[in-house]
Amino acid sequence: MPLYTQSIAIAAPIPQVDRCLTDLDLMKRWLNPLLQCEAVGSPEAQLGSRYRFSIRIPWVSPQLDCVITERAEGLVQWQFEGFFTGTDRWECRAESGDTLLVNRFEFCIPNPWVAAGFHLVAAGLTQQDMQAQLRRLKAVAESLG
Repeated sequence: MPLYTQSIAIAAPIPQVDRCLTDLDLMKRWLNPLLQCEAVGSPEAQLGSRYRFSIRIPWVSPQLDCVITERAEGLVQWQFEGFFTGTDRWECRAESGDTLLVNRFEFCIPNPWVAAGFHLVAAGLTQQDMQAQLRRLKAVAESLG
């Protein structure tokens, strides 16, 4: 099962970073512009809350239905099923007055044709996008101060 882990130091306290991980309006500012997140039901980011992530690409709109399976201040873990199956974990750690944000994306792709295409074309782009998202999230979190 592929596992991508990225991290970034953010000059903001954990509660501020946590808001960026759970507030849909703030998430729109740092998520990939092709990625849309919407609450399914209540928009409160609590254990058991459901969300739908969609990728807006021409001719198709793959979706991941997600549920929050772990939640505490500074910790959100989504479990998802769809064209990917796995978890996307965001965890804050206090570090020298700042916050270290660690994103861990662990998944499998059940369809072997889609998996082959992903590994051939999109694996590197996904890791680059994760790094770019972290930089955008850092900028959003630091601007809230």
